[in-house]
Amino acid sequence: MRKAWIAVLWAIASLVVVFLITLPISLQAHLIAGCIVVVAMILLKMFGPPVGPLRTVALALGTAIVLRYVYWRTTSTIPPITQIEDFIPGFLLYLAEMYSVFMLFLSLFVVSAPMPERSAPPIPADQVPSVDVFIPTYNEDPHLLASTISAALSMDYPADKFTVWLLDDGGTDQKCEQDDHVQAAAAVKRRAELQELCAGLGARYLTRAKNEHAKAGNLNNGLQHSQAELVAVFDADHAPTRDFLTNTVGYFLQDENLFLVQTPHFFINPDPLERNLGTFDTMPSENEMFYGIIQRGLDKWDAAFFCGSAAVLSRRALNETNGFSGVTITEDCETALELHSRGWHSIYVEKPMIAGLQPESYASFIGQRSRWAQGMMQILRFHFPPGKRGLTLAQRLSYCSSTLFWLFPYSRLMFLISPLFYLFFSLEIFNASGAEFLAYTTTYMLVNLLMQNYLYGRYRWPWISELYEYIQAIYLFPALIAVLANPRKPTFKVTAKHETMEEGHVSEIGRPFFIIFAVLIVGALLTIWRLLTEPFNQDVIIVVGGWNLLNLLLAGCALGVVSERRNRRRSHRVNLARRGELVLNGTAYPAIIEDGSLGGARVRPAANVTLPDLERGTVGLLRFRPLAPNISVDSLPVGIRNVERNDDDVLIGCQFQPDQPLHYRLIADLIFANSDEWKKFQDSRRNNPGVLMGTIRFVRTAIFQTGRGLSYLIHLQKLWRERRRRPVLAPAKRG
Repeated sequence: MRKAWIAVLWAIASLVVVFLITLPISLQAHLIAGCIVVVAMILLKMFGPPVGPLRTVALALGTAIVLRYVYWRTTSTIPPITQIEDFIPGFLLYLAEMYSVFMLFLSLFVVSAPMPERSAPPIPADQVPSVDVFIPTYNEDPHLLASTISAALSMDYPADKFTVWLLDDGGTDQKCEQDDHVQAAAAVKRRAELQELCAGLGARYLTRAKNEHAKAGNLNNGLQHSQAELVAVFDADHAPTRDFLTNTVGYFLQDENLFLVQTPHFFINPDPLERNLGTFDTMPSENEMFYGIIQRGLDKWDAAFFCGSAAVLSRRALNETNGFSGVTITEDCETALELHSRGWHSIYVEKPMIAGLQPESYASFIGQRSRWAQGMMQILRFHFPPGKRGLTLAQRLSYCSSTLFWLFPYSRLMFLISPLFYLFFSLEIFNASGAEFLAYTTTYMLVNLLMQNYLYGRYRWPWISELYEYIQAIYLFPALIAVLANPRKPTFKVTAKHETMEEGHVSEIGRPFFIIFAVLIVGALLTIWRLLTEPFNQDVIIVVGGWNLLNLLLAGCALGVVSERRNRRRSHRVNLARRGELVLNGTAYPAIIEDGSLGGARVRPAANVTLPDLERGTVGLLRFRPLAPNISVDSLPVGIRNVERNDDDVLIGCQFQPDQPLHYRLIADLIFANSDEWKKFQDSRRNNPGVLMGTIRFVRTAIFQTGRGLSYLIHLQKLWRERRRRPVLAPAKRG
């Protein structure tokens, strides 16, 4: 009876909402109503709790304005089909807007009330599951692999209950026996180096006959040669902290149908946008919106999915699907989708417990995102989550949100070029006056910004999502077209690791952004010209010109993104504060290890300690007590890089000089042991500037980055002209 009453109430509420959305009112009344909703949402945000009924009320008010805009947009603004030159671009723009609205509503469903933070269940001493730790690799540097293997071996877990496997796809029989003798020799050498590295560290090396099914095939080969109850997966550049297994394995003892415990991907270096805009230390990273909010929202609906690394999976569940799925190039999400459809459950633990590396260059960043986008489109084509049998309705909607998100390049490009249809060709693709645009579109945009701020405030600043989408859309759109036309064409490509930017330069794939910026500048000039020559159309011209100006700000900021800053540091420095000793010429001097990175550390001698005169290149030892009990060495060779002195303090920069595998265990124990450091750094960036201050900050950044990007271009043009002017020496005559 109670369910029947609830259904009746929902039906009545739906009818009331439809009535309010379709109620004919004047423009002035709608503008006043929209302004009231905006003010109400701001007040509820300022004085209401971050979760609870008031948050729901605010989101519901915003939803009403969005739906009213959709009704007006659908019934009043699309050009008539008889005007085909206006109708086609006008309808394409309409589809882009409706896609954005649909994704907004999917986001509301997924993340309006995300799962709260979980507490790790204890693992009884007599029920400790065995774990196989897989580190798949293809072409990564052995030094990078040594760090990841060492961090995995140092995890706080009974030594007889876990085994670390290096799964090498760069040294397969197929690679070693290929026709190209140079590459074959390189593969043979790589295999020997990695076998020696694993033997020295205490890990197991495994390769296979052929490179089939990319990463999924490599992982499945690992499954065939191992037998532990659980499988932990870490990418080659994802070094785990000591508490990774203790914070994840216990969940499998609580739920026998659990197939996955996924954790966030935390990165110790900036992506190209963060590095080139200088926001890494102050603004939440791009992935934090996904791992901080979206995965928690998916977790509420039992739809958190495998992200390829930093996760623990049940072998029993994987056996049911014959291992990891390999039909698409995103084997992680595909595997999760299949297991969810079979009734298995997943859990998401929002605690950063791995330290990874992001692509340094813009070109590598685009390559990685293209693989993600194409893989999600393959899942949409091959598995079609909305119709996948075995999924609940909530899981269907959740997987729709995860896959359809990657269609954003279409809407982003339509929003970019639409104003130009009017400014360049006088096409009327949006039938509305300036007053109507102000009453409906402006309030819709403000409400949209406020709703996004409600959902992602501390995890994504205003306009940053739009910027990320714009810098990807130009290259992802043709990639999506290609995979939709031929879904089996894309192949798995490994993301470049450990890149450095030795010199500042414009990205090799950055030229289209300068061309687009120039076109938008012409559009801005046309706006001014048409305002002067067409005073009777001033309201429409101002609206379209303002839209073009917003695109110009995004495009200008993108010039800064594709203008690569010089960056020779390979990894982020980590605060350590570890006690130790600096050993020089056989004498040990007590010291504090202040901070460090994969390359070295800064050491502060203890008070009242007098050091001998030090020169650059002096060799010594850095001695400290490892946190992991199974490390048999405690001294790490170092070279002195620099000495900073002031009145009462000395700070010594040391470069690590490992000369045996176990030294990498010490480096990993020093840099990657403590997950609290990653959490502390994350929290330091998570602040919500609000829509107004966030917009002001974005405009200021866009103006500065426009100038920086253009200066990079001018500098390159000067270098190019100078090279052309240099005389070419004629070859010497033979005689």
